[in-house]
Amino acid sequence: MELKQAFGQALKLLRTSKRLTQEDFSSISSRTYLSTLERGLKCPTLEKLEGLASVMEVHPLSVLAAAYQIKGDDGGLDSLLARIRAEVSSSALGSK
Repeated sequence: MELKQAFGQALKLLRTSKRLTQEDFSSISSRTYLSTLERGLKCPTLEKLEGLASVMEVHPLSVLAAAYQIKGDDGGLDSLLARIRAEVSSSALGSK
C-alpha cells in the first residue's frame, strides 16, 4: 500500500475513533480537503498535520506511526517505536 493511502486510512481511523466528523476540523481545514487526505489523494504539510492532530488531541507522530503500521512494512508498532527511540537518542537531539 502506498504511504498516502495508509496515511488517509490512519487519519480516518483516528478521527472516527475520537467520534469526530470531518466538519469538526473546520477551524483547520475544509471538509473537502480532509476528504481528499482520507482518500489518499493528497499529503498534508507538517503544519497541517500538526493542526489535524491537535483537533484529535493526539501527537502528530501518532498519526504517522498509525500510517506506517497500516502500510505494514515496518515490523509492527513496537519495532517502529524502538527504531524511532534509537534513532532520536543517537542523534544530536538525544544528547541534549
